[in-house]
Amino acid sequence: MSPKNNPADGAEDLREAEAAFNEARGYLFGIAYRMLGCVSESEDILQEAWIRWQTYDRSKVENARAFLTTTVTRLAINVLESARVRRQAYVGPWLPEPVDTSSDPALGALNAEALEVAVLMLLEKLTPTERAAYVLREAFDYPYEQIAEIIGQTQANARQLVSRARKHLAAGKRASVADADHQRFLTVFVAAAQEGNVAVLEKLFTEDVVSYADGGGAVRASKFPVVGRQRVAKYYHAFADRFWPGVTVEPVEANGRPAVSLSRDGTVFAVLTVSVTPEGIDRVLVMMNPSKIAAMTV
Repeated sequence: MSPKNNPADGAEDLREAEAAFNEARGYLFGIAYRMLGCVSESEDILQEAWIRWQTYDRSKVENARAFLTTTVTRLAINVLESARVRRQAYVGPWLPEPVDTSSDPALGALNAEALEVAVLMLLEKLTPTERAAYVLREAFDYPYEQIAEIIGQTQANARQLVSRARKHLAAGKRASVADADHQRFLTVFVAAAQEGNVAVLEKLFTEDVVSYADGGGAVRASKFPVVGRQRVAKYYHAFADRFWPGVTVEPVEANGRPAVSLSRDGTVFAVLTVSVTPEGIDRVLVMMNPSKIAAMTV
C-alpha cells in the first residue's frame, strides 16, 4: 500500500489541515467580517473556505494562511457583488451586524478603527474589490505585492484601489474620540433619551447628527434616517414614554466601542451605539433586526 493510500496517513493529513484552518480561523473571520459587515455571511464564507481547503491538493500549497486568506477574500468579493443588490431592496436603513469584541478581542487586535460600525457603513460606498484592497492594507497591513496576488490584480492596480478607497472614506470620515469620552457621551445620551430631555440631547449632538434604526422590516423601526440636531432630539423625545418603560440597559462592547444592549422581559431587542467626534455625537445607531443582533445575545 502506497503512503498516500494509507488511511492512517490520510487521517493525519486531514488533522493537520484542520489544525492549520483553526489556527487561522479568527484571522480569516476578521477579514470576511470587515468586508461584509455581516456575521452569518462571514461564517458561511469560512465554511465554504474549509470545504475547499479540505478537498484541495494541499501538497501544492506552500503557505496555508496565504492560501486561506486568498480563498476567503475572493469568496467575500463574490458575496459582496450579490449583497449590494440585496441591500438596495432592504427595508429601511441597513446597518452592519454588531459583533461582541469583548468576547473575541482578537477580532479588533490589529486596526480596530476598520471595525467600527460607522466606518463599516462608509465601506459600503466602495466597490467589492476596493473594499478588499482597503481592508487588507489598512486593517491587516498587507504589502501591496501580496494584496495584488490575493485579489488577482497588478501591484499598480492594488495601490490605486487602496488610494481610491482612502479618498472615498476621507470624504465622510471624521475624527473619533477616546473610549472614555465615547462612554461618557453614550451614558449621557441614554439617560437623556430615557427622559426625553430635548435640551440635553441637543447639547450632545453635532449640527448634522443622523439617527439610524435598522429593523429590516422584521420589527417596527423608522424606515428613514432622522437628520439634524433639533429633529433627532425631538424624535427621541417623542417616543421616550412609549419606548423606554420596562427596558433594561446593559453595557456591552460592539465592534470595539462602548455600546448598550436593550432588553425587555429578559429578551434583548436592540443594540445601541453612537459615533462620537470631538464636536459631539454625529451618529446614533440602533440595531433592532432580530437576525442581526442574535450574535450579541448568545
